[in-house]
Amino acid sequence: MGARAERLVTSGKFRLDGGSWDVDNNVWIVGDDTEAIVVDAAHDADAIADAVGDRRLTAIVCTHAHSDHIDAAPDLAARTGARILLHLDDRLLWKQTHPDRDPDGYLSDRQRLDVAGVELTVLHTPGHTPGAISLYAPGLGTVFTGDTLFAGGPGATGRSYSRFPTIIRSVRDVLLTLPPDTVVRTGHGESTTIAAEAPHLPGWIARGH
Repeated sequence: MGARAERLVTSGKFRLDGGSWDVDNNVWIVGDDTEAIVVDAAHDADAIADAVGDRRLTAIVCTHAHSDHIDAAPDLAARTGARILLHLDDRLLWKQTHPDRDPDGYLSDRQRLDVAGVELTVLHTPGHTPGAISLYAPGLGTVFTGDTLFAGGPGATGRSYSRFPTIIRSVRDVLLTLPPDTVVRTGHGESTTIAAEAPHLPGWIARGH
């Protein structure tokens, strides 16, 4: 089979600001039958490694550094030799979960990553966290948005390091400029499209979401 995006749902805890919540996360595996990258290594390195199988894992890309999106990353990296990549602006959040292990590299806006003949462009989409990124794969007609954009609205901005006006700018000025038929593959829940979400932007702004 050619390049594709596969979803694995894992369950665990999200911890921040002294609280802890049960969450289900989407782990995205992007690649073909030979090589792949993982987008957000959440909760269960065993399950992710099983889903990757005998493919060469070239990178573990973190859309942001909330604990539920990165807790399994070091274990998965140790098993596979894949590099963990994160935007530098989320380094402080990363250290809250992994104080003794740094990412292997830092992502920058418009950086290009390649896997299985597919080019993915890093889009810096802060607001949910300072270093939140999305990964746009035009060849697959999809964008991986982490917790920046969901089916029904932007991600939450009620906790430390998050800001509502910033996430609205990221959604309006970056994500909603992508082709309308682009599939939005999110960090939690079901996928949507740019066309389905764009009409709701004024309402999100008015409600302060």
